[in-house]
Amino acid sequence: MPARTIDVLVKPNAKTSELSDNGDGTWTARIAAPPVDGKANEALIALVAKHFGCAKSRVTIKSGASGRRKRLVVEDGG
Repeated sequence: MPARTIDVLVKPNAKTSELSDNGDGTWTARIAAPPVDGKANEALIALVAKHFGCAKSRVTIKSGASGRRKRLVVEDGG
């Protein structure tokens, strides 16, 4: 399976971290980490990697690194 691209709306400072499919091709990520010093981005990458069963190194933020709407690339394998 080739790499997949997913659009994610990130909501930092949540009580727990969870990733949910909105059913329209977009995802919502509730992240417990604050949006400070890249901590929310690191937590998002870890959450997406766990959900898709791949290594964190296989998940990259393609666009939106400083905003709440992000486009991530999840590579297969690893």
